[in-house]
Amino acid sequence: MYATERHALIEQLVTSDGRVSVIDLAERFQVTTETVRRDLAVLEDAGLLRRVHGGAVSTDRISTIEPTVRERRTQHEAAKIAIARRALEAIPAGFTGSIFLDSGTTTAAVADALSERLARVDATADVITNSIALAPALADAPRVSLTVIGGRVRSATAAAVGATTVATIAQLRPDIAFVGTNAISADFGLSTPDMEEAAVKAAIVRAARRVILVVDGSKFQRESLRRFAGVEDIDVLVSEADPTGELAAVLAFADVEVWRA
Repeated sequence: MYATERHALIEQLVTSDGRVSVIDLAERFQVTTETVRRDLAVLEDAGLLRRVHGGAVSTDRISTIEPTVRERRTQHEAAKIAIARRALEAIPAGFTGSIFLDSGTTTAAVADALSERLARVDATADVITNSIALAPALADAPRVSLTVIGGRVRSATAAAVGATTVATIAQLRPDIAFVGTNAISADFGLSTPDMEEAAVKAAIVRAARRVILVVDGSKFQRESLRRFAGVEDIDVLVSEADPTGELAAVLAFADVEVWRA
């Protein structure tokens, strides 16, 4: 097999599987591991993958990559709507408590469907958020009293971050927090690319009486740069996909409820 043929096949495998192993590729192509590493170097130089220990990953799995809110808004849109509606079943009939909504496009779907859920179960909610993007949908929403926490606003996520934001959240005890994540894995837990965003998310998880993680299946078994919570720190995971393998085992061991949207 010519090098160009190997390169094309490696690119296809990375695209479909998200990662490849040097040893597996060497066995597959019947070449040495040194040859595979040279192939990966060529593909990395072309911007088609990123080499990691023992192999390579697709460029969309790089731990510091963070699409903007605008870019993420239309990704997995149907799944996010389904996840939001399922997650809102955590609000019981007659609820009159407090809810924290984390920043993100899946939590934005929660915000969009919140009033409908409150009306259906004859509930009201004091809603707190650090997201400038979520605030407009909630400002005049029926059955909602809105508080927006201030801070420096990150352009990538439209979320308030910084020491003041974290300190304010630390003084709160919301009944329910709906939290999003860029990645979740059995080994690393919940993670996100930005340090300040991670600090805010960690503060939300610590503050809430009940943590509902809303996450689409594309985030499973991925890791971003900054860990902000362990799997054991969440109470419910809501997704359109079922976790499998090691992640499913860790969720079960931590007694995390998994709700399928």
